[in-house]
Amino acid sequence: MWILFGILAILFTAINMLFTLNHKNGKWFGFVAISLTALTLCAFHNMSADYVNNQDWSSLQDIVPTMTKMYWIFTAISIIINGFCLWKNNSK
Repeated sequence: MWILFGILAILFTAINMLFTLNHKNGKWFGFVAISLTALTLCAFHNMSADYVNNQDWSSLQDIVPTMTKMYWIFTAISIIINGFCLWKNNSK
C-alpha cells in the first residue's frame, strides 16, 4: 500500500509543478501530494509494526534502515516542491 501512496504522491507533486509552471491554480494537487506523502509514511510505519508483531526481525533489518533514509529525502523534496508551488501561486 505504501508503494501506491508513494507513486501517487510523486505523480500529484509533478502535476502541481506543471500547473504552477503553466500559471494555473494547482493548490489542491499540492494538498493531495502532501497528504499522500503523509499516508505513505503511515503505511510504511504500519508495515514495520506488523513485522514487529510477527517477530520478523530479518525483514526489519533489511527494509527499515534503507527506506528510512529514502523517506526523509522524498518527504523533504515533496515539502520543498509543493511549498515552492504554493509560494509561487500566492505571489501572483
